[in-house]
Amino acid sequence: MTKNRQIALVGVALLHVLLGYAIVTGFAISVIKKIVEPIEAVNVEEEAPPPDEPPPPPPKEMEIPPFVPPPEVSIQSDAPTNTITVQSEVSRPDPPRVAPPAPPAEPAPPAVAPTPATARGRGNVISTDDYPSASRAAEEEGVVRVSYTIGEDGRVTACEVAATSGFSRLDDATCKIIMRRWRFNPATRNGQPVAERKTQPVRWKLEG
Repeated sequence: MTKNRQIALVGVALLHVLLGYAIVTGFAISVIKKIVEPIEAVNVEEEAPPPDEPPPPPPKEMEIPPFVPPPEVSIQSDAPTNTITVQSEVSRPDPPRVAPPAPPAEPAPPAVAPTPATARGRGNVISTDDYPSASRAAEEEGVVRVSYTIGEDGRVTACEVAATSGFSRLDDATCKIIMRRWRFNPATRNGQPVAERKTQPVRWKLEG
């Protein structure tokens, strides 16, 4: 055991001895009694409130003097009372004059459009001289129905067979002759030449 530890143990032992002695001698009890002393109660007197103000005196009643009517005074007047009546004449404005409505304008006559004219042929025929030699030798006859277009210059620009004659040589010869030889005065509309399409039958028949 070290020296410091020994000193500490001795100090603790002395402290215990002193405490034990104090308890035995009643020192601790006296200290406790000193701490716990009786508490004295002190009454604090509150200040009395100020006295209430006296109420104001009631208002004095005013005496109202009795009503005395004024004396009646009558005034006599001999002058007659004249009543003047003024009549004012107010001129009334004339009622507004409403002009009668103008008669409706006559409608302008409709413009007469020029009647379109159809194309006219110039001696267009197919004779027995136009017969194909093979068809003549075979004695082929019939009616070909063709549809063709006439241009603005009066020439036939297209041709097709609408109904066959039953013989292809007569059908082909019909369109070839029409496109090569036939001429027309072109159709017109509003005075200007226009194209037109026609359909007509062509009969092929041998003489005798």
